[in-house]
Amino acid sequence: MDPITIIGLLVAFGATFAALFMGGMDPIAIFFGSPASIVLVLGGAIGATMASGTMAQATGAAKVLVKAITGGGGADQAATIRQLVEFADVARKEGLLALESKLDSIEDPFMKKGLELAVDGTDPEEIAEIMDLDLRRLMTRHKDGASFFTSAAGYAPAFGMVGTVLGLIDMLGKLDDPSTLGPSMAVAFITTLWGAFLANFLFQPIAARLKKLSADEVAYRELVIEGVLAVQSGANPRALAGKLVTFLPPNKRDEVLEKQSA
Repeated sequence: MDPITIIGLLVAFGATFAALFMGGMDPIAIFFGSPASIVLVLGGAIGATMASGTMAQATGAAKVLVKAITGGGGADQAATIRQLVEFADVARKEGLLALESKLDSIEDPFMKKGLELAVDGTDPEEIAEIMDLDLRRLMTRHKDGASFFTSAAGYAPAFGMVGTVLGLIDMLGKLDDPSTLGPSMAVAFITTLWGAFLANFLFQPIAARLKKLSADEVAYRELVIEGVLAVQSGANPRALAGKLVTFLPPNKRDEVLEKQSA
């Protein structure tokens, strides 16, 4: 589990509540003094998002949310490069069929699928097409997951304004009782607060987090595709290592190359 998402959200919430305390305000009363505002903004935003998407997006939103919070780290690209280089060495010395005995040791289904195709003698162009199609479908699924929360971030402020307008209408209907104007106006603007709060403190960060996780996984799979095709073509292991480390941050490349040359 990558704790950075939880830490980031807690920092944002904490900074907001601390600022309210420092200003002499009661954040609990401000945020939770009007449960109806929360129901309107949260329920309205989620409902509108569901209406604008598909059933698959709606039912998968909870799963995607869990992934955004708990996902992270991703695959160990350095370890993957070393494994692919090892396979290239075996294939170069003993032939592709020698890799058949190593397929069961591969944990990544994507890499295993590609190497199985290579061992079976599938044309390189067809392997590339199959793996690229798999990658594109992954990108589509990830885009759908992130778009749910991006849409919710757009709808939340709108429903906040709806709640404010409704609150002001109610307030204007009570002008004969001046003592109710202050509390009524406060409640009206709480919905605007919740709209901005949910959009910027929850929905947008989750969407951005999902896009980052998706980009990391796409980069990993692109690395695997390059590696599998190189193994099939009988690439020189040292040259393959030099090629694949370009997928790593510069500060991690030398370590992989040093282990390869050792």
